Amino acid sequence: MPVTLRSQQPSVSLFIPNLAGGGAERAMLHLAQGFAARGLKTDLVLAQGEGAYLDKVPANVRLINLKAKSPVIVSKTWALRRYLQQEKPDFLLSALDIASSATLAQRLAGVPTRIVMCVQTNLSQQFQDRHGGSGNVRPFLVRQFYPWADAIVAASQGTARDVAQMAGLSEDKVQVIYNPVVMPNLVEKIKAPIDHPWFAAGEPPVVLGVGRLVKQKDFLTLVRAFDLVRQRHPARLMILGEADPREPLVKPELEALIQELGLQDNVSLPGFVENPYAYMAQSAVFVLSSIYEGFGNVVAEALAAGTSVVSTDCESGPAEILSNGKYGRLAPVGDFKALADGIIAALEQPTDAEVLQQRANAFAMDNIVGQYLDVLENLSRQDALQAS
Repeated sequence: MPVTLRSQQPSVSLFIPNLAGGGAERAMLHLAQGFAARGLKTDLVLAQGEGAYLDKVPANVRLINLKAKSPVIVSKTWALRRYLQQEKPDFLLSALDIASSATLAQRLAGVPTRIVMCVQTNLSQQFQDRHGGSGNVRPFLVRQFYPWADAIVAASQGTARDVAQMAGLSEDKVQVIYNPVVMPNLVEKIKAPIDHPWFAAGEPPVVLGVGRLVKQKDFLTLVRAFDLVRQRHPARLMILGEADPREPLVKPELEALIQELGLQDNVSLPGFVENPYAYMAQSAVFVLSSIYEGFGNVVAEALAAGTSVVSTDCESGPAEILSNGKYGRLAPVGDFKALADGIIAALEQPTDAEVLQQRANAFAMDNIVGQYLDVLENLSRQDALQAS
């Protein structure tokens, strides 16, 4: 890293609530891996040391468990303050941090650590989805504390526009860096065998969805779309992902719809799987049916697997990944008929796998890590100018 820093070996910490099996958590884990591979002293700091990806942290990344307790916002901010005072990393990248614990903790700690807020989702959509509209304290926290950060990075152009508006900043104050999706070992994972009868030779094509069973992913629309697909084309639907304890009614509602439509023999909900990439590679079509996203990691992963993609044109990310339809089909949010038409078209005229894989190279880890290092380098130059 060709920058002037406070230490010979630059130190970077990545702060997230936990390592639950979501796209944002996976993106930050990949970033940590990439920073460590570049020779940075790297800590992955968790408010609570739990989640499906805990065993994925590489040996050259130090895992820090702050053991935050309820109320989590207060506890994690205070615990992060102590960590910053003890370790004084050069940089702290914070994701899924709506309350901006990172900027508060840095000021309370009184350390020169530079704070980079990493916005992984469309915040206004998330607030409306989970908290009944924007008239609550969360938008106030974003407007009040996000401008304290030394840099803000958003996972897509749409997410950047959204957070800039919410934080009261001009869009040029928010840098867009896509998520690191294509990892060095992804090809190996894509080629792994699957022990499932649906993927045997001669079986009907599989339509695949991947994501937590939450309202945001709108798998109800995907199931309704698949019901129309089945009436016109032999196929099966598999949705990989586990239920979220914060939204316990989503899975039963999904199962009830599957039963109501008589799709029990043709729709499978296996839960979380360690290697969804092999399923992507062997599926005929990958579908993202979300109401909103920040980036849409799974869309880029499906491209890397060479699988045709159909996605809702949601805020924000999928349309950017697919270059507004060049690399996959787009349908309006919540429109199961249009989604079904897209799936049937993809089944009948799949996109060339090599073209999709070439597009996925834009989201390769080494490329994305390099862009983040440019952000850190610019912050270091600012430090050097102030010190001179």
